[in-house]
Amino acid sequence: MSAPLLAVDGLVKEYRMGVFKPKTTFRIEADFTIEKPTVIGVMGPNGSGKTTLFELMTGSNAPTAGRVMCAGQNIHRVKTGERDRLAIHYHQSYQVRHFDRSRPDFMLEKAKSDYPLIHLFDEPQFNTQDGYIGFMLNFFRKLRAEERLVFICLHPTETYHIELLNDVCEQFIFVHHGTLTHADSLPTLAADPRFQDYLGNLVTAVA
Repeated sequence: MSAPLLAVDGLVKEYRMGVFKPKTTFRIEADFTIEKPTVIGVMGPNGSGKTTLFELMTGSNAPTAGRVMCAGQNIHRVKTGERDRLAIHYHQSYQVRHFDRSRPDFMLEKAKSDYPLIHLFDEPQFNTQDGYIGFMLNFFRKLRAEERLVFICLHPTETYHIELLNDVCEQFIFVHHGTLTHADSLPTLAADPRFQDYLGNLVTAVA
């Protein structure tokens, strides 16, 4: 049996402040597995941990505990210059996120993929002009058809944001204060009062 595309195993990232009596200022926990190619929508308030989660999954941020397995490889043990062959993080205007080198490459293993298996789009800017949205949705579907895993992190501010997420995504993750809630549909998420508060008036667009 082949390894799942992504296994986030007991992942924890904790930020602390202070020397003698350190206090936790932020903590995110995640534990989930995605077996097959899928398009997943990620939402949550600012500061909830969405970008931190993406950085952990692409190896640009070291976890406090746990591991991220991309097609059977622990991404934090892969050579830094090859981690984007497993998972790649596009931030906002599709600029690729880079990561800091924490260990010498000779101590790390080579990536077993030549092309990213996991694509994470962090708050992409959808231009409503000239069919750009349709182009991007087709691109997401093309990646999935090529056996890739796609994450689309979006902070909905317009009804069409809800519509496009509903159109292209097969699963959803709601990140709230470092806690992840998984759902197979937006209406399922809409039953959560925290999600209702997050969307505000846009919750009526979820049907």
